[in-house]
Amino acid sequence: MNSAHSSCIQPAGRIIVKVGSSLVTNEGRGLDHEAIARWATQIAALRGLGKEVVLVSSGAIAEGMLRLGFTSRPHDIHELQACAAVGQMGLAQIYESSFATHGVKTAQVLLTHADLADRERYLNARATLTTLLRLGVVPIINENDTVVTDEIKFGDNDTLGALVANLIEADALVILTDQRGLFSADPRKDPGARLIDQAEAGDPTLEAMAGGAGSSIGRGGMLTKVLAARRAARSGAHTVIAWGREPDVLTRLASGEAIGSQLNAPTTRLTARRQWMVDHLHTAGEVVLDAGAVQKLTQEGKSLLPIGVVKVSGEFGRGQVITCVREDGTPVARGLTSYTSSEVRRIMRHSSHEIEAILGYIEGPELVHRDNLVLL
Repeated sequence: MNSAHSSCIQPAGRIIVKVGSSLVTNEGRGLDHEAIARWATQIAALRGLGKEVVLVSSGAIAEGMLRLGFTSRPHDIHELQACAAVGQMGLAQIYESSFATHGVKTAQVLLTHADLADRERYLNARATLTTLLRLGVVPIINENDTVVTDEIKFGDNDTLGALVANLIEADALVILTDQRGLFSADPRKDPGARLIDQAEAGDPTLEAMAGGAGSSIGRGGMLTKVLAARRAARSGAHTVIAWGREPDVLTRLASGEAIGSQLNAPTTRLTARRQWMVDHLHTAGEVVLDAGAVQKLTQEGKSLLPIGVVKVSGEFGRGQVITCVREDGTPVARGLTSYTSSEVRRIMRHSSHEIEAILGYIEGPELVHRDNLVLL
């Protein structure tokens, strides 16, 4: 604990709370009913303070493993999906009953990356969540593990929590974990490691500190939490990473107490459409840009023209989100393309006034207009 600053949770009106597998399960042996009851009590208290709360909770696969008799996490994707399907029933049941004791209604929301990658589904998810909050309901969100594959997974609920923070423009993201926060080095190996009580989200030195492995039950390590904080910061949400077994951690944070590591967002916010483009974990394809095009985008704020494209990867249609990369593969920007991948292959390295002669028509002189472009 550190009292040098007050918690960003105190003034926050809309909060995403993410709890990891190790905090809702009995070390992998199914769900910890008492722990979940404590989360319900604290979140009900936050609602009593006038705060809107969305809960992102792991635990479905662990509960499914118990119910189906698995002694270790299966590797087969369909067995994992079966565990998720069975375990999600138990997870929803216990949250429903735990919150009901406080007179709070809950809703189960299962999301996939496709829900957030498609603009219409993105807006539908946003509208549903904001309506649930307006009606006084606590949405409980998890990745829909029964239908996703590794290629389209969020990968961990830290990332999902950050994406939901962006989706509904939350003020803060609380990531509760089995560590006391972000340390300057791995405290399990380095006795001199110090807690980073406050820093700016997106600071690249934080990623170097974060390292890797998490628990054997969950999938995320500290690095995923630091990256989630960076992602949440893009829409102006601050992040707190704290030990989930700290007594009354949520209510104490809400009272202004500084607990764990607070990673503050810069003041700028991306517009909603640009945030949607940034939040694509997987894009339909990518275009490789020459140095001149990179300079036009990054330093001059220009649109992307076909002449600056040297290579096209993937198959995409008009209006889909594509990634623009340097020749060394480093991502530069994302944007909505005005042309299909097959069209881009024909017009790349050509000036814009040649487009109509090559294709027989023209959608516009830009491959990606600057209003549909966001730098990474």
